[in-house]
Amino acid sequence: MGVDVKSHSSSVEESVIAQLKPRRSEAEAPNGDATVVEKAPPPPAPEPEPVVEAPPAPEPEVAQPEPEPEPEAQAVPAAAATSAVHVHRGVTVKDFAEKVGRTPAEVIKSLMSHGAMKSITQSLTDEEILVVADDLGANVDIVDPTSDGHAVATDEEEEVASDRLVPRPPVVTVMGHVDHGKTTVLDRIRQAEVAAGEHGGITQHIGAYQVSKDGERITFIDTPGHEAFTTMRARGAQVTDIAVLVVAADDGVMPQTLEAIDHARAAGVPIVIAVNKVDKPEADPTRVRTELSEHGLQPQEWGGDALFIDMSAKTGQGVDDLLTGIVLVSDDLDLRAVPSGPARGVVLEAHLDKGRGPVATVLVQNGELSVGDALVAGAAWGKVRAMVDEWGNNVEVADPARPVLVLGWNAVPEGGDEVRVVTDERRARQVANERDAMRRQAAMVTSRPVTTLEQLLAQSKQLDVIVKTDVRGSLEAVTSELGKLLAGDVTVNVIRSAVGAIVESDVVLAKASGAVVLGFNVRPDARAREMAEKDGVEIRTYRVIYELIEDIENALKGMMAPVYRERVLGQAEVRQLFRIPRAVAAGCMVTNGEIRRNANVRLLRDGVVVHDGKLSSLRRFKDDVREVAQGFECAMVIEGYNDVKVSDVIEAYEMVEVPTS
Repeated sequence: MGVDVKSHSSSVEESVIAQLKPRRSEAEAPNGDATVVEKAPPPPAPEPEPVVEAPPAPEPEVAQPEPEPEPEAQAVPAAAATSAVHVHRGVTVKDFAEKVGRTPAEVIKSLMSHGAMKSITQSLTDEEILVVADDLGANVDIVDPTSDGHAVATDEEEEVASDRLVPRPPVVTVMGHVDHGKTTVLDRIRQAEVAAGEHGGITQHIGAYQVSKDGERITFIDTPGHEAFTTMRARGAQVTDIAVLVVAADDGVMPQTLEAIDHARAAGVPIVIAVNKVDKPEADPTRVRTELSEHGLQPQEWGGDALFIDMSAKTGQGVDDLLTGIVLVSDDLDLRAVPSGPARGVVLEAHLDKGRGPVATVLVQNGELSVGDALVAGAAWGKVRAMVDEWGNNVEVADPARPVLVLGWNAVPEGGDEVRVVTDERRARQVANERDAMRRQAAMVTSRPVTTLEQLLAQSKQLDVIVKTDVRGSLEAVTSELGKLLAGDVTVNVIRSAVGAIVESDVVLAKASGAVVLGFNVRPDARAREMAEKDGVEIRTYRVIYELIEDIENALKGMMAPVYRERVLGQAEVRQLFRIPRAVAAGCMVTNGEIRRNANVRLLRDGVVVHDGKLSSLRRFKDDVREVAQGFECAMVIEGYNDVKVSDVIEAYEMVEVPTS
C-alpha cells in the first residue's frame, strides 16, 4: 500500500486504517488469503458448543432410558398374569415359578405363609397352586399333564387364516335305547356303501368308517351308545358333530333314549332322530314324535326344528333320507378344517394286536397324516408304519375327518388322547417321556377334578345338576322346584332327570359336564359310588324334598357375587397435630358416631377426599383403644399418610355385605 512503517509499535494514521478495512473484509470472505485464515478466533467458538451440548444433553437422556426398560421387563409377567397361564397338575415349585414369572423364593414364601413347607423340587397340589397364584396375582388354569399345547409344547403353531380352511365331512355318532336298532342302522349304512360298488367288502373293524352320499362324505363312529360318546367327552375329546338318535317306532321313548338326549344336549351337538322299525305292523311314528316333543324335540313338520326320518334298517327304507338329512344338517354347521400341514386328531379306540402290536384308530381333525410321520398321543409316541382304512386298504395320506387304523406305536394310547404330528421320532419320544413323568408326578399329589358343589360355586353363574328320584311324581316335583330357584343371575340347569338308582352313566355325564348328582330317596350303586370317588364327582342324597331345595337354594346364594354397601361409622375433627417418630398423630374430637380401630378411614379437607386408607393407631391418652365414641377426644395415626392438617375431618366407614333375598 506504500505506507512507510518503521516497526510493529509505530502509530498508524486514520487514513491508513480506512484503507485496511476493505482488505480485512476480503480476508474474511470464503476466498480470502490463507494467511488471514490462520488468525481465526471463530473456530474456538464452535468448539465449546459441541462440548457443551454433547455431555449435558445426550448423556442424561441416554442414562435415563436405560434403567426404564428393566422395570418394564419385570412388569411383563405381571401383565401376562391377566391372561390364564396353563399349569399342569403336580407342577414343581421351580416350574410353577417360571410359569408365573416369579422366583421360587416368592412361591416358597407364599406357601410358608399358609403353613405349607415345600422345597424347590417338590410338587404342588391343585389347592396349593390356586392359593399361591392368588397371592402372587397370577391367573392360572390347571390342565392335565398330557394336555397338548399346555403341559408340554410340541411344535410351534401358526394362526390359521380363514381362507386356508376348507369344508370337511361331518362326524356322526349313533345313540339310542338298547334293542332299538343302533347297530342294525350302522350295518345297513355300511352294506349300502358296499352295494354301491365302491368297496369289495368289509374286512377291517377299526371303530369308524366313511360313506358317501351324493358326493358328500360322512364319517360314522362305530361305538354306539351315549356312554362311549360321553366318556370321550369326559377326557376332553369333543369329536362328534352330529348325534343320530335311533328310536323304535313300535316301542317309543325309553329311559336310555332320554339319557342319550341329555348327553347330546350336554355336548351341544344337533340331534337327528331316526324313527326305526316303521315296517312293523305295530309301528306308530306319530307316537314317537309326540313323546319326543314333550322333551323339547319338536318335529320340523310340526313347526319345530328337529329333523325326523322314518326308516327301517331291516329293509333299507329311509337310509338314503337319513344320509341326506345328515348332509343338510352338516351344511348348516359349516364344518371346516385345515387341509394340509402337520396333522392333529384324536384316538377313538386302541388295543394291543397280537400280530401288529399296539394299534389305534385315529380320527384326523386338521392337516394330513402320512405314513412315516412321527406322532405323539398322551404318553405314547410312535412313527406311522402303516395306515389301514375300514375296508382293509392301505392308506398313504389321511385328510380331515378320515378315520384310519395307525400302526407303529411304542405303547397303547388311551381313547380320547389328542394326536399331534411332531418333527421327528426323537421329539416325539421326548414329549411322551416328559408327559409320562408329569403324569406320575401329578399322581403323587392329591388332584381331583373340581366337581364338588362348594368348588363349583365360584366357577359359574349356572349350577348344573343331575336329578334321580324314586318315582315319577317325586321327579316332577323336584325338577319343578329346582326350575323356580333363582338367586340374582344364578340359575339351576337340570341336564338330566330320571327315575331310578344313581348308576355309572350318571357319574360319567356329571364328570363330563362338571355337574353334581342329586338323589331323592335313591342311592348310588357300588360301581357308581366307586367311580364317583375315583373321579371326584359329588353325589348328594336326600330323604326330604324341602332339604334338597333348601340346600340348593343356599348354594345358589353362595354362588352370587357378594354385593357390598358403605356404612359410615362416625367422624372426627382434627384439632391439633403431634410429631412422633416417622409419623404424624392427629389429636381429634369425635363429632358424631364412633371411630373404630379396624375401620376404613378417609381424610376430608373442605369436603373433598384427599386420602383413603386405614388407621395404624387409635389412642386415648396413652392407652390403645378399640373404639372412641362421640364427644370424646383421641389421637389417630393414618397408615402411610402424614399430610394431615388442622380442621381436616377423618371419617370412619366399613363395607357391609348386602344379604341376598
